[in-house]
Amino acid sequence: METNEALSAFAALSQEIRLEALRKLVKAGPNGIAAGDLAGATGGAAPTMSFHLKELSNAGLVSSRKEGRHVFYAADYGGLRRLVDFLMADCCQGDPRLCGPYIIKENSREPFACAPKSA
Repeated sequence: METNEALSAFAALSQEIRLEALRKLVKAGPNGIAAGDLAGATGGAAPTMSFHLKELSNAGLVSSRKEGRHVFYAADYGGLRRLVDFLMADCCQGDPRLCGPYIIKENSREPFACAPKSA
């Protein structure tokens, strides 16, 4: 991830409603949530939520799919991983004893799964 992409992601997350929506999408898993349901869960109006989800999508943090009349949104775990990797790239000057107790499982069946680092 380049700096400008990270800035775009952080700008998208700078609204409380967007951060709340992304957290709900992360919790929901890869199947995601219908946009209208997400709006209801966050107390927002559907058109407003669609605007916020578009911003998160443009920043590479969520993806969408259409099923019939509904649009489902899901966290883009690859985009989230790239953002975290960008932040952690120079963590503790590369000393895993200081900042490496947790890693994202690269080969997990669940691409969003985090787990303690194996010994």
